[in-house]
Amino acid sequence: MSESSHAEPVGVILAVDPDRFADVVEALRRAGLTVTSEQPILGTLSGTVAEDRIPALEAVDGVESVDRERIIRLPPPDSPIQ
Repeated sequence: MSESSHAEPVGVILAVDPDRFADVVEALRRAGLTVTSEQPILGTLSGTVAEDRIPALEAVDGVESVDRERIIRLPPPDSPIQ
């Protein structure tokens, strides 16, 4: 039996209530988030979580948004313009 790829960790960026930042971050950790960066003044943080746990993060009281990280690769500066 093979595991679904939905359990693989994905990078996420979250916007949370800045007035309750510490409490919300702790609740997110309990919901499965591994925090990699915090910006409490802005009310944002980033981390990794199993993809199937994203709905649990969205359900945490004080979470305003959960977005998957996106990687954008630009061509080298010496490549021809397309």
